[in-house]
Amino acid sequence: MKIFRASIDVMPHDNLLDPQGKAVSNSMANLGLAEISGVRIGKHITLQVDAKDKQAAEAKVEEACKKLLANMVMEKYSFSVSEG
Repeated sequence: MKIFRASIDVMPHDNLLDPQGKAVSNSMANLGLAEISGVRIGKHITLQVDAKDKQAAEAKVEEACKKLLANMVMEKYSFSVSEG
């Protein structure tokens, strides 16, 4: 078995309201950062996977995202896996 590291980003679907992102986006002008808009806030997750190869590690990460880490109704995810 090899150890792989996964880096996962979970974000709200583009067509859904992101209240936290909207609040931060609206606050940018108050901070003198009016040039910044369209803020979207999500989660970044890192984890370790023991697997025989990269393909098996990716399959486990995919399963974890679908079953636990992302709410598939409201969120989308992307990830990368590297040996480490």
